[in-house]
Amino acid sequence: MAELTNLEEKLGEVIGLAQGAKAATEKIIKLEDAESVKDVLERMNEEAAETERRGTALADGLEGRKTAILEKAAETKSKASTMLKTYIDRESDALDGFEFLTMAEAGEVGHWRVLRVMAESARDQAMLQLADWALPIQERHFSDAQQNSLKLAGEQDPNETS
Repeated sequence: MAELTNLEEKLGEVIGLAQGAKAATEKIIKLEDAESVKDVLERMNEEAAETERRGTALADGLEGRKTAILEKAAETKSKASTMLKTYIDRESDALDGFEFLTMAEAGEVGHWRVLRVMAESARDQAMLQLADWALPIQERHFSDAQQNSLKLAGEQDPNETS
């Protein structure tokens, strides 16, 4: 397997996080009380799929490194999947799902910001262009996750026992 630069490794991680975000939104949309936030989850899912597609397309152009980048993506997706399975169980509701998404989206924002700084330092225009496209979307996803967590929390009876 080819050795990856820190920047290429970060590309693999953001691809894997996008894959993980797709899986998370697909799981959360099926949770109790998720109907009112279905549109947000569907949009996040579509944008995660587009992020994965664009990241993979960039990796395709990195001769001799694509396989290693996609292996890093798979490793990252696996870690994200483990976190999702740990956090979301049979008793989880949409609020639990959005609380998880708040953590996950914060992580994605952080990874994209790191990728952007590395791409800028490396003067890698393709990576910079991808980061400049993805970062505002990830920041919106984080904001949407927070806002919907608060919305769903406001709809629950705080004195009800679980």
